[in-house]
Amino acid sequence: MRAETQLARAKINLSLHVTGQRADGYHLLDSLVVFADLGDLIRCTAADTVSLALTGPESVGLTVGDDNLVLRAARAFHLPKGAAITLDKRLPVASGIGGGSADAAATLVALSALWGLALPPAERVLALGADVPVCLAGRPSRMQGVGEVVTPLSHPLPPAHLVLVNPRVQVSTPMVFKGLARKDNPPMPQDLPPLNSVAELATFLTAQRNDLEPPALLAEPVIGRAKAALAAQTGCHLARMSGSGATCFGLFDSAEAASDAAIAIRQDYPHWWVQSAAMAR
Repeated sequence: MRAETQLARAKINLSLHVTGQRADGYHLLDSLVVFADLGDLIRCTAADTVSLALTGPESVGLTVGDDNLVLRAARAFHLPKGAAITLDKRLPVASGIGGGSADAAATLVALSALWGLALPPAERVLALGADVPVCLAGRPSRMQGVGEVVTPLSHPLPPAHLVLVNPRVQVSTPMVFKGLARKDNPPMPQDLPPLNSVAELATFLTAQRNDLEPPALLAEPVIGRAKAALAAQTGCHLARMSGSGATCFGLFDSAEAASDAAIAIRQDYPHWWVQSAAMAR
């Protein structure tokens, strides 16, 4: 039986500037986005109707209701075709690394291949969520507007490795945006410079921000402990929160340094979700 499988890779906001707010309430963003080589797994098999099964260590608490992003992505094609979809959930839910958006994007790609159809138009993709277009692009990009402007980087990023740490708290994205001290913050530089090493990338990022980090820290102070645990590891060039939290990332030169850091943090915080991964280029 024909099937299509896609990896829904974790999305990391290396920077996230909130630069304004539209009259309809949507926030304007300027973000440098990369992806890790780990994530959820989407498998779509030919069937008479659309169905969704949930598996995986992070699937507890998820439901297969109509608001599930995977099912919404299937409906975005606006065609009465069927597929048995399985979501193997490996990324924490509501964690700032685009799990649901990445799942939706992977579902769109898998069903497009399975059904032999073009992807839905851009407005339907964006309607699934602000992060879905950049997750659909699946490569290091600059994301602007409300998520609809996705520009591939003109200069490739250097090989780098990440440690992802989630202290097992869920942060409400609307609450974090509501807690912003101001919503008209400066964007990143108009032209992003060539960055030829992890050290250069970290130096550039140090001059950038995640504007959602301060209100997220107020809501869940344990995020600060996750950042501090990463920053304390040998070889960590930068520790920062991704998205609206609560997952934080550390930036490392090598797989060995990242793996050692992940092991050390797991030993100190055995109940946290901790993973090392290469940064996809």
